[in-house]
Amino acid sequence: MAITDYIPILVMMGLAGFLVVFFWLASEFLGPYQKGSMTKQMPFECGHPSEGFRPTRFAVKFYGIAVLFILFDIEAVFLYPWAVVLNELKLFALIEMIVFIAILFVALGYVWAKGGLEWD
Repeated sequence: MAITDYIPILVMMGLAGFLVVFFWLASEFLGPYQKGSMTKQMPFECGHPSEGFRPTRFAVKFYGIAVLFILFDIEAVFLYPWAVVLNELKLFALIEMIVFIAILFVALGYVWAKGGLEWD
């Protein structure tokens, strides 16, 4: 590969960098200037000022379920390229996808057995 093959990528990176700087400067110079007053700095929630500092903690299980959702959602994306080339690869692609989905079901069964999908 020659260096000229990378010119479109460099142009795109330069354009992205230019847009970042342009939008930042435009917001600095054209945007409204607001002083921070004590009223504006107060926490505000659902139409009412908050009453004191009460941090709410999320259980670790919430983050675990969120990560599992993202993992299984992203793995579903791998089904699309498989569906596109299924006619070309025939039986090989079918067997590979059966193995892939079987691994996903084993992982889901493991998470379910360990209680990873329970909220309480």
